[in-house]
Amino acid sequence: MTARLDFYKAGPDAIKAMVALEQRIAKSSLEKPLIELVRLRASQINGCAFCLDMHSADARKAGENERRLATLSAWREAPFFSERERAALEWTEAVTLVSQEHVPDSVWSSVHGHFSPEEITDLTLLIVAINGWNRFAIAFRKMPA
Repeated sequence: MTARLDFYKAGPDAIKAMVALEQRIAKSSLEKPLIELVRLRASQINGCAFCLDMHSADARKAGENERRLATLSAWREAPFFSERERAALEWTEAVTLVSQEHVPDSVWSSVHGHFSPEEITDLTLLIVAINGWNRFAIAFRKMPA
């Protein structure tokens, strides 16, 4: 597969806007391991090889467990995730796949029970950001190095 466009060079102002989202996420109270799990799960759903490669490496560098990384796509069946992580992963799936079920009330109840209003807002921003990065990388065929 051949890259279509270097979007960093073609749209530096657009990338600055995306980076601003990342700066807010970095300042949030969300735990770094949780942030990487959310990025990975959305990237799995979207099939973004570039983002999967990058964020799995970032997760490993941050000390993430190989078993959790290997079972992330089956998090519902795997015993390695906390209730808070499960709520975040369920929220990630619902927001990423918003056209399918429009984020059901049951998913809201779950995430609302484990996160503060500010954290839910930041978690949603994180999901919006990674979905945006996935779309840039997929549309322009950015490949892992």
